[in-house]
Order: sequence, then structure tokens, then C-alpha cells
Amino acid sequence: MSRRNEERQIVEAVRVDAPDDRAEDLHAGRGHDDQQRTHTTLGREPPKRCEEDGPRRGTKEELAAQAHGHVDPEDSEEECDDEGAEEPGARSHHDRQNTRVRRYDAIVVGAGPAGSTAAYRLAAAGADVLLLDRAKFPRDKPCGGGVTERAARLLPFRLDPVVEDVATQVDLRLRYGRTIERGAGAPLVYLTQRKRLDHYLAQQAQAAGADFRDGVRVTKIENIDKGVGVTANGERYDAEALIGADGINGLSARALQLGGNREVGVALEGNLAYSRFDGELYRGKLVLEFGVVPGGYAWVFPKGDHANFGVGGWASEGPGLRDHLRRLCEAHDVSADDLEDVRGYRLPLRSAGSTLARGRALLIGDAAGLIDPVSGDGMFEGFLSSQYAAEATRDLLGGRAQTLEPYGPRLAGRLATHLWASWGAKVALDRFPRTMFRLASNRVVWGAVERIVRGDVADVGGVHGFARPPLKAIKLLVRAAGDPGRAYRGA
Repeated sequence: MSRRNEERQIVEAVRVDAPDDRAEDLHAGRGHDDQQRTHTTLGREPPKRCEEDGPRRGTKEELAAQAHGHVDPEDSEEECDDEGAEEPGARSHHDRQNTRVRRYDAIVVGAGPAGSTAAYRLAAAGADVLLLDRAKFPRDKPCGGGVTERAARLLPFRLDPVVEDVATQVDLRLRYGRTIERGAGAPLVYLTQRKRLDHYLAQQAQAAGADFRDGVRVTKIENIDKGVGVTANGERYDAEALIGADGINGLSARALQLGGNREVGVALEGNLAYSRFDGELYRGKLVLEFGVVPGGYAWVFPKGDHANFGVGGWASEGPGLRDHLRRLCEAHDVSADDLEDVRGYRLPLRSAGSTLARGRALLIGDAAGLIDPVSGDGMFEGFLSSQYAAEATRDLLGGRAQTLEPYGPRLAGRLATHLWASWGAKVALDRFPRTMFRLASNRVVWGAVERIVRGDVADVGGVHGFARPPLKAIKLLVRAAGDPGRAYRGA
């Protein structure tokens, strides 16, 4: 079976039309040395920007409906333009037959968390940046909507305006059995909604000087002499560098022959208003249900006026996700028929040998397959890759590098130990669920997990003390499960 047919079967099984630009989860970043590289100012004035388009209302869908679709750019209002289009640097208006090509320092395709953050970092350093997205903002995306503390630490600004709840406690269960409560009272995960988060991040990029254009469909990406060319809504833009952040189904990876996924996971989620159940029982904590979906887990995440119920696992679980979601609801004494905005989506998991950068183009976030295998979270990886991508692009623009290719090995090296451990835990949970759950929920081991989630240590390699013996036991289970993550250690 061809890869395209296999993907079509997965999408059909979950009844999902996965968005093309899926990206790819309270305070300013503080942390590790690799998060604190000096920002080199490029000394360019940021371009003028047009007023942001107004929001459009989305629609709610039934349990069996397809995923929330994007507004077709062809039906959207035309973007406003800068004055002085005849000046050398001006961009041509959609209605004008102007053959002048607008050249930027960098073009970012996709305004999800990774793309907008990369555009912000570059624009804040003085680069002339074009940020494109096919959807009109604000727009929603299927996602649990959790930003871990370690992910928040990577951001150069605060997330407070879009945070709806803060999880300081985690309820763990195996096969809907006895609940184990964990949490030391410190913030672990900030809960938000992608409609609010993505819009906020795009606004930050725009405020920093990025030329943000939503409702713009990119139809062609090509390598040109000393740069990359992009065609969007019939107009041509050139740039010194291109950052592909347009998700698992985006054009960037295909056009530039970058990336490549080892596996694809699937997930299904829906929202339940607190007015339909006792939402106070869920505020301030995450509920994680293990051993209920092969290759994954089920969850309940609190939001402002509702909770997000979801399930995720191997791609082969696609046809059964609705049954899994219904079982989760039953276990929490709520009705699956009351869920709103039920949507499915695919999760890209990067191959260890995939190429993330070539020449003057690179991939970040979901477009690069940067999803944590065991949790399905991609916020940390998206923010980290956007930081590394911006730094590599600044090196290129500043003449300190000839290509963006150093980005790939640097990012892979930073994530190597975590991906090895995460892949191992994912498969070991499937093969030895009781033993793995008992070890992972142990207070000492869970304390180490919290330190990783908070960003106090980079990965399991930085965990020492009393947690080492049980972690060695987990390592033995991982080896018995085939050690599926070993390829990432040398990637």
C-alpha cells in the first residue's frame, strides 16, 4: 500500500480532514544555556504592517463530524496593503499587475506556535520577515491545549493573557482503576485553547515587526539563486531563507524534500461545558488514563468554561477512537453525546534519520515531525525548534554561515536523549503496562518527571539521586520492548 493511500485510510477512519498548517500548550524564558544565545541585531527597520483582519466565527460539529475546516482564502477579504507600492521594497497589491517581486530576509510558512515564535524572534532582531498562513485568524485547531512549564520557559514573552487554567496536580490511572494523585503544588502545565494561543502568538510576531498575512494559500515553494521563492495567492515573494512551519500536511516539506515521519499517531478530542458536569472536580489538574488506548492514553484537561476530553494512540487505532472516547466519557460519568467540537487529527513522529534543513530552507514544529512520542505534545519541541531556526537564520543573514544546515544536527542532538527515552516508554507501556505504570507513578520517579516537565533538567540524563534505581528498572523494560528509540541517540 502506498504512503498516500495509507494516510488517506487513516484520515477516513478517524473522519478527519487534517488542516494543512497544523503546528505544529507564564512567564518570560529563563533556563538552560542553549536557550540564552545572544540575539544579534540585524540593524534593519521592521516593515509597516496592515491592520489585522477581523475574526470569523467557527461552527460546532457533532461527534461523527469531520475536523474543523479552515476558511477558504479565496472567500476571505482581501488584505490591505502598504502605501508607496512603487518604492523599491514595496510589495505589489493583489489587484495590480505589478511584476515586482518583494524580497524579504526570511519567509515563515505557517503561523502556528512554532512559526509565529520563529517570526517573532527574527523580527525582534531586526530581520524583514513575512509570516504566511492559509487560515483567517483567529482560527481553531484540534489540540489538548497544554503548554508545559519547560515549553513556556522557552518563550521570550508571557502567556498570561491566554492561559485559562494552571495544572499543579496530575491524576494518574491505569485502565480506569484507582486514582493516584501526584503534584508538588508548582505549575506544571498551562491550559489554553489553540484559537486563542495561536492568534496571540501571531500578534506578538506582528507587533515585533513581522509582515503577517493570514488567509493566504501558499501554492509553490522553490529554491532560487541565493534564496527561496514562494508563490502565495498568485503573488511571488523571494527571501534569503525559508522556515517551513505548515504542519504535517503542509507544502514545505514536500516541495523541499525535507522531513519524513517514522510513524503517524492519531487522536480524537471534544469539549464539554462545565454546565453539563461538575467541572470544579477537574480545575487545576490533569487527568491521564493509561492502558486504555494502544500506543497512547486518554486525558481530561481543564479550560476556562469547559474541559477537553481526548484519546490518542497508534495510527491503527483510528477506526476505534470514537469508541475509546465514549469509554473515557463513561468512566467520568459524562455523556459523549454532549461533547462539542469533536475533531480528529494526526500526529507526526519524526524519523531519526530525517533531514530537517537543506541549503537555505528548514522545517520546524509539526512540519518537522517534532512530536513527543509518549505524550503527543509538540509545544516544547515547536518552541525549541523555532528558537534554533531563528538563530540559524540570523547566522545566515549575518554572514556567519552559508546555509541553514547546522540547524538540523543541533536540534537532533538536543532532543536525542529525550526521544530515546520517550520512544522506549511509549512501547514499554504497551507491552508491560502494569509494571511501567507502577514504576512511573512512584513518587520518586514522578518527582523526576515533574522536574523534566518544569524544565529544571533537560531530560532523563540529568536525573540523579534516588530516582536512578527505578529509572534503571524502566530502562530494562525498554530494552525488553526492543529499545525503539535507540536510533535517535546517534541521530
